[in-house]
Parts: sequence; structure tokens; C-alpha cells
Amino acid sequence: MNKLTKMLCSSAALLAVSTGLCAQQSIEIKSEKATIQLQVVSEGLEHPWGLAFLGDGKMLVTERAGRMRYVNADGSLSEPLSGLPDITVAGQGGLLDVILHPQFAKNNQIFFSYNEPGETGSSTAVARATLTDNAISDVQVIFSAQPKFASRHHFGGRLVFADNGDLFITLGDRGQRRDDAQTFDTHHGKVVRVTTDGSPSAANPYLQRADALSDVWSYGHRNIQGAALHPQTRQLWTHEHGPQGGDEINIARADHNYGWPEITYGEEYGGGKIGKTKQDGMEQPLHYWVPSIAPSGMTFYTGELFKAWQQNLLVGSLKFGQLVRLELSGEKVTDEERIMIGQRIRDVRQGPDGAIYLLTDQKNGQILRLTPIK
Repeated sequence: MNKLTKMLCSSAALLAVSTGLCAQQSIEIKSEKATIQLQVVSEGLEHPWGLAFLGDGKMLVTERAGRMRYVNADGSLSEPLSGLPDITVAGQGGLLDVILHPQFAKNNQIFFSYNEPGETGSSTAVARATLTDNAISDVQVIFSAQPKFASRHHFGGRLVFADNGDLFITLGDRGQRRDDAQTFDTHHGKVVRVTTDGSPSAANPYLQRADALSDVWSYGHRNIQGAALHPQTRQLWTHEHGPQGGDEINIARADHNYGWPEITYGEEYGGGKIGKTKQDGMEQPLHYWVPSIAPSGMTFYTGELFKAWQQNLLVGSLKFGQLVRLELSGEKVTDEERIMIGQRIRDVRQGPDGAIYLLTDQKNGQILRLTPIK
């Protein structure tokens, strides 16, 4: 895989970003197919996690520390919105993704994922709520992963709407419970598919199985923090963290087993084999990384600004502070470019203006905007 990789950056650009640009400042980055202007739109966010575009240049952003804010067109931040439920902020858990209802213009509803506390620990939950001024109201929990478990790791949490209005929710194996990814009686290591009221989707494969949770869509996952619908096939593409090596890109298909922890291209932290790399009945990744890039956030680029990037898959890297651009031919990755940003990238979004927006996973996190320089 690494033979495809091209790492491009200038030392001046890397220094500027890694030491922290101020809002409204910009730098130039030369990449393989575009010269890019990188601008800081907003800053002062504590480990931002998810981003949604509201229109008129306004955005909604989550902070893992348990806050949700508006980002105004000028980059200024609102006070935290009131009305959020109790959230356990610990380790990788907290307030996670946010997504608008497909009919948001009519109903002002949003959905967000978070680490929900319980008597035996916590788990990823998803709530539906109404956005009103500086508050959210009518909060209803539509999904709560089972079982609750005392762990600070592997919550998944990405949210994607299917074309029919169903909601895909990605989940992690919770670290110490990785064998659960191969069972059907827990949500650990699964993708689930539900309606907007939380009912299992009619498309789910296990509706008639007494030994399986009826909202499960696919299984054998480790920790999915990137998901997006393919612009042509409309299938759900995901990426997930491997252990030490073995980060993967997959197409999450119903009733398919993605192998964790039976198969992986990674190894135990500090060394040591985990299972095999291939096994009958388990899916091979479309693409994988060794060493790990720690992927988070993902989008297919369909805009007009970066014409040479159309239909490319863009993935954020936490470990290396990069935007990874993947060229595709059908379901194959044909080329990979790594564009150095210099900060941990938590989320990647295409804006209504065709620009690329990145969230940086820092205590003083930023929203970055990428546009081509013509």
C-alpha cells in the first residue's frame, strides 16, 4: 500500500500550521493536483468532533468535552447550546458526531452521538432533538448501544443518512471487549441501521433471528470513525482503526463480517500477532495502512472547486496530521496522496461552497478551510 503514497508539504507550511495559525490567517500548500490555500476559519474549540452546515455560512460543531456551538459566518463562536443530555466525558468518549435531519429545513431536527452514562458504565447513544435559537429541545434518545461497559475507548460514533432516510450508526468494540465484534448479542464492533425514531430498519438482515440484535447491519469492526455514502453507488463506505497497523477502508454491506479480531493486518501494541490476515467468510479491506494513520472523518469529494479531486475519497489522519486523498476505480484504490496539514484531523467535510473543511483534534481546536489557488 505504501508504494502508492506521496507525501507533499513545504517545511514553512508545516511549521506554520503545527505551531497554530490564528483565525483568518492562511498559508499555501502545494499538492500533487492542486495548490491549496489553507485558512483558519475558527478556533478555540476543545477537541471538536463533528460538523454540520446550517446555511448562510453558519455551522454547528460539537466538542468532545460535551459542548455544541454555532460557528457564525465570520468564524466567531456562540456560547454552548443548552439542553444537551448527561454526557460522560472520559478518554475517547464525550459528545461526538452531529448530523441534520434530511428534512431539517422543515423540522429543525438534528441527531447527535455521545457517550451515555449508565449504572454499569457507558456506551454510544444517539439522540434526536430540535434546534431552537441557542438551545436544543425535545431531546429523545433513539439508540443506546448495549451493554453499558466501563471503558474509555472505541466508541465509533459516525452518523450517515441512507437515501431512504434510515440512519447508519458506527460503533467500536470498546477496547477490552473486542471478541464481541463477532457475536450478535451486543452492539460492540457493529454498524447499526435504524429509522429516525430508532426502530430497526426494514432492510436489516437479522430481523427474524432470535439470537441477534435486530438493528445490526454489519459486524466484525474495530472502531469506525469515518463513514460516507458513495456518490454513485450510494453504498456505505467506512474506515476503521486497526490496532498497531491495519487501519481499513471497507464497504459496510448487510450481513457481512469484516473480521475483527479474527483477521487484521495489524498487531498487538508493542508487538504480537492477532489472528490471521485472511479467512473464509470474512471480508478483505478495499485498502489498508501499515503503519496506521489513525483515520478519522471521511468524505467523497463531489464539488466544483477541486475539479481534479472529483470522486476522490478524502480521509483525515490523526496520527500524522494529514489529509489523505485516494483516487478510485470502482471499488479499488488506485493512488494515494498524503497532504501534510500538521495537526490531528478529526473530521473532513465538503462545504456547500465546495471547499474542504477540517476539524483539528486539539485542546485549542480549529476549523480549517481548504480552497484551490487558481
